Amino acid sequence: MWGVSVLLSELAYLRGALRTLNRVKPIKSTPNRTVLDRLEDVIAQNHNRVALISDHETLSYGAMGARINRIARWARANGIGKGDTVALFLPNRPDYLCIWLGIARAGGATALLNTSQTGHALMHSVTIVKPKLAIIARDLLEIYHNAMDNVSDAPRLFVHDFKESEFDRALQNFSDAVLEPHDRVTLTLDDRCIYVYTSGTTGLPKAANINHYRVSAMALGFSSVMEAEKSDRLYDCLPMYHSNGGILATLGTLIRGGSVVIREKLSVREFWSDIIKHNCTLFFYIGEVCRYLLNAPPSPLDRQHRIRLICGNGLRPDIFHAFSKRFGIKHIREFYGATEGNIALFNFDSHPGAIGRIPKWAEKRFVVKVVRFDVENEKPMRDDEGRCIPCKPGEIGEIIGEIIDDPNAPANRFEGYADKGANESKILRNVVREGDAWFRSGDLVTRDERGYFYFVDRIGDTFRWKGENVSTNEVAEAINTHPGIASCAVYGISIAGHDGKAGIAALHLSEYESFDLDRLTKHLVDNLPPHARPLFLRLRREADMTGTFKIRKVDLMKEGLTPRDTSEPLYVFDSETGRYRIVDDTMRRDILEGSLRL
Repeated sequence: MWGVSVLLSELAYLRGALRTLNRVKPIKSTPNRTVLDRLEDVIAQNHNRVALISDHETLSYGAMGARINRIARWARANGIGKGDTVALFLPNRPDYLCIWLGIARAGGATALLNTSQTGHALMHSVTIVKPKLAIIARDLLEIYHNAMDNVSDAPRLFVHDFKESEFDRALQNFSDAVLEPHDRVTLTLDDRCIYVYTSGTTGLPKAANINHYRVSAMALGFSSVMEAEKSDRLYDCLPMYHSNGGILATLGTLIRGGSVVIREKLSVREFWSDIIKHNCTLFFYIGEVCRYLLNAPPSPLDRQHRIRLICGNGLRPDIFHAFSKRFGIKHIREFYGATEGNIALFNFDSHPGAIGRIPKWAEKRFVVKVVRFDVENEKPMRDDEGRCIPCKPGEIGEIIGEIIDDPNAPANRFEGYADKGANESKILRNVVREGDAWFRSGDLVTRDERGYFYFVDRIGDTFRWKGENVSTNEVAEAINTHPGIASCAVYGISIAGHDGKAGIAALHLSEYESFDLDRLTKHLVDNLPPHARPLFLRLRREADMTGTFKIRKVDLMKEGLTPRDTSEPLYVFDSETGRYRIVDDTMRRDILEGSLRL
């Protein structure tokens, strides 16, 4: 017989699931009504209410709508229509949202470039979507130009700034009035809206196709998950080039008439003072943000806020209770889902450590499976008939979602990537029956008897650090271009007290005695974003190779921070000096015990 707590948990999940399904249900019944149309209605009803707030500017709903209209006319005048793309390389600010919504209103799609990318990765991200135009922040111009220096067909460039800029001057020529019917492009839910980049499980970033159905479902679905209302103010310090900070948090609040406070980047020191100053009631998180806040010294501000609910992903079980208790936040809506995928899980009842749940009664509605996975060979296991083997409760396997190409089930589709060659690696075929197709998440999870899912790890070489995916291939390629490197192995290891995995690069040096570590450090800073730069470097005179000339990475991962050959020096990056320093026995012990913060 169920206890009271279990019964309350069941009721919380039932209410949350039904509320969210009902909120999203109308989308597919009106195929020509996008989130832009829904947002226009909200703007008309809340013209003078505050929509977007930042340190530099505040926009009412009316001002936001006027900005979107002006940008839409500008985009049309510059040749942007259906099938055309604009690249956006901009830090967090209210205009970020106005720009891609305006371009979408013109019929185009916006590629939301990761502002931490540099060099070849940035060039790849731009060229893979073939943009006609690019809007670049003045502060990011040098990085952009360095990446695009040798690209012959680079897009036409517009510079964006808070002060008067080329982009603003261009907009002045266009009206900000609501678009008349003859000025509007007919959009459907199947039309592309934005590109969001994901590292996935391969080297260079992939541009995921996000259509208007998915954007609408994100906005309406998360407005329900957060129970957002007109009285709410959401604090958003997550990157707006990711779906969490740029779509779920923002549109999920705005679509209900609430306000969004946009911070350019996270400041742990000013986090709670910001929230209190702006009277925020919600915030969106990734797990590392919560860990940073929990590791900060206690403050009287810890409980002076009005936060009633937080939503996000990656809040690990080891800090769930401590975070909730210290900051007095009872409602934590953890969720699971890939930007480009067809799997969505929600933890409606704040069950500690769970990334979501599908109870027995909802299994037919959500076609999701966990299948056994061969970690060593990195592929799902098959039975004698060639079918995937479902995991039993408690077993670890890869979570997958069935791809259904049915207009009545748009949430089950897989829209793929700008580079169609990257699509097949994300599809698993003949899982249950001949000819079926399933989206591969690349994540290992486990599921309990009640249907709660728990994240275990990423599959393959890609690992997460500081809330970002790190591709070992991309890091290794950057390192291998530096003089004196014969070969290298890049991998991640778990570190006590930290989410994700910290990167290690084991370097086989061709010129061991004369190797210049500072030159390599500068090379890494110039060619890799901060989260991808290895936290540790291990210098090696020899490299153990397999018969196919691959470095034995598994053995290195097992050794972790304790090399079998004690003569091989190990270095750790010191953020205060910007240099790598030697790891001695005392420091190694402190890191392994979790008493030294990295």
